[in-house]
Amino acid sequence: MMYYIVTGAAGFIGSKLVEGLNRRGVSEIIAVDNLAHADKFKNLAGCEIADYVDQAEFISGLDKWEGAVEALLHQGACSDTMETDGRFMMDNNYAYSRRLLEWCQDEEVPLLYASSASVYGRGPEYREERACEGPLNIYGYSKFLFDQLVRSRLPEASAPIVGLRYFNVYGPNEAHKGRMASVALHAYEQLHNEGRVKLFVGSDGYADGEQRRDFIHVDDVVAVNLWFLERRGVSGIYNCGTGRAQSFNELALAVVNAVHGTRAGLREVVAKGLIEYIPFPPALAGKYQSYTQADPARLREAGYAAAFMDVEQGVAAYVKELQRK
Repeated sequence: MMYYIVTGAAGFIGSKLVEGLNRRGVSEIIAVDNLAHADKFKNLAGCEIADYVDQAEFISGLDKWEGAVEALLHQGACSDTMETDGRFMMDNNYAYSRRLLEWCQDEEVPLLYASSASVYGRGPEYREERACEGPLNIYGYSKFLFDQLVRSRLPEASAPIVGLRYFNVYGPNEAHKGRMASVALHAYEQLHNEGRVKLFVGSDGYADGEQRRDFIHVDDVVAVNLWFLERRGVSGIYNCGTGRAQSFNELALAVVNAVHGTRAGLREVVAKGLIEYIPFPPALAGKYQSYTQADPARLREAGYAAAFMDVEQGVAAYVKELQRK
């Protein structure tokens, strides 16, 4: 029996990857995670898996999986960009990933792993090149350092290694992330609970709510992962974003219109008090990406040709899902 291993399997992207594998008829999945936050189990409740293994038990017992793994999709990480415990972050995100990389290369097992657009820091260019990279926090640095390790191993790799630099991912199964959930979910919850969406006032030369990010729906992220999983001759580090920077205003407006079933413009929504601009948090000063936009050239050159949902399409689909719950 050959298994697919998904780390971070009960998390946001990991659980959606398990769903994606299930849709392709794959159920021999080893789900690896840490369920200290027990509510995450809900993300796997509707999935078919072969076994669940705790994160600590998995890394200490890798030998038991020798010769039995088809591929490893490594999504597990501490994704809290405000985390200040550098030792924890480096152990959890860098050392753990390094151990999995070494094992996969020894076993000749394909490794697909989650990197992050945080490696680019302030940009302004978002190409998969060292000159564009400058992380602003320890989270970004942990991802950057592992990418650097992968780059050094690629020339003599014994099995495919694919790192995907996720931009701002949003969509179902992220509710457990709390403050680290997407802007889309926070906007939906604020509108539901307080009757308005809160955005930051202008910063870094951008007007109120006009800071821009590359927002990508989790379904598109899953599609990219599964595409690479089927192409065993491809390795490298690739951006996983739409290549389209859209403003927080556009995202908030999409949420308001999707919830209310309207097609209102920004000026009208602001005038009605449905969007409110709040002061920029001092804790984020110097650590905030006011603009991100994936350069998709390398991903397209690899052969990935599918279109990505824009904010209006993706948010409408997400709100419909949230309203079903």
